[in-house]
Amino acid sequence: MNELRVLAKQLFKLFVIVFVLIGLVFIWLLTYKPNSKKEILDKTEIIVSIENWKAKDAILELTNMPRRVKSGYYLISETSAYMGPYAVRPEDRYSGNNLACSNCHLQKGAQAGSGSWVGILERFPQFGGRANKMGTIEDRINGCMERSMNGKILPVDSEQMKSIIAYMEWLGEDIPESKKAEFKGYPKIKIPDEKVDLVKGKQVYSKECVVCHGENGAGVLNTEVGKGYTYPPLWGPDSFNDGAGMNRVITAAEFIKSNMPYLQATWDNPKLTDEEAYHVAGYINSFSRPHKFNTENDYPDKKLKPVSTPYGPWVDDFSPEQHKYGPFPPIIEFYKKKYGITKTK
Repeated sequence: MNELRVLAKQLFKLFVIVFVLIGLVFIWLLTYKPNSKKEILDKTEIIVSIENWKAKDAILELTNMPRRVKSGYYLISETSAYMGPYAVRPEDRYSGNNLACSNCHLQKGAQAGSGSWVGILERFPQFGGRANKMGTIEDRINGCMERSMNGKILPVDSEQMKSIIAYMEWLGEDIPESKKAEFKGYPKIKIPDEKVDLVKGKQVYSKECVVCHGENGAGVLNTEVGKGYTYPPLWGPDSFNDGAGMNRVITAAEFIKSNMPYLQATWDNPKLTDEEAYHVAGYINSFSRPHKFNTENDYPDKKLKPVSTPYGPWVDDFSPEQHKYGPFPPIIEFYKKKYGITKTK
């Protein structure tokens, strides 16, 4: 009898242990499955959120903008009225033409492939060959003021400068890491190994550009005084000056390929071929525009000068005409062989 009692006790203990283990496994399964499902859902939501992320639409969000951001918005979208020729106070007239910053930085700086400002503050300070030093975002803005806007620099502590930077910062809020490269600069083109053909360029211009920019390249001025251009001039006295990046054929071709014709082309779905963008860029830059003084001081290290910079001096024997109209691959190859510098524009 004692042996049976001992055996019964042992069997009972074993039963209890097995029961407890089964209970623990059951509890673990109950708690583990919902958490796993939640983790999967959370990760899926993050992926979907990144894929569906879009740059801000400044016009739609205008009423909700912080005060300084809104001020920056008006400075970049109605530049002529607020810091250009139509500014009320003469001391606020920094821009020398009636262009708006957003005439080139499309969708108020939010369009990928058009020198977008989305995420731009993370890219500064950065080295700039034109000054041969590390430059700030303020330096970059003032480069545009002196060249694209054919004007003068903004004081770095001015309300205008602070407001423009606040707007740029606002545009880049919450941008996913995977999207940052998409909004950087202009997508590259395959540079044709030929000189710009002005006849081909004119044909492209007549077919794709003249409806907005006109036969004489003068653009379409907004009917409301001080509102600048609906479509900007591409040459002539109210356009960017000859020291601007857009006066370089390769840079202009990259912008045109990714963005023109307006509202028809995007960086990932262009309308023009590389060759068409190249020839029409050369055609546009064959006309006169305001002159930027002291360009001989640009690029203290002349080896860093972009190959399509149309003004000298250079540290090579290629002609001024070839630096303006190409062909550019021989110049690129020269700098690669002699100086070990790989140039892309």
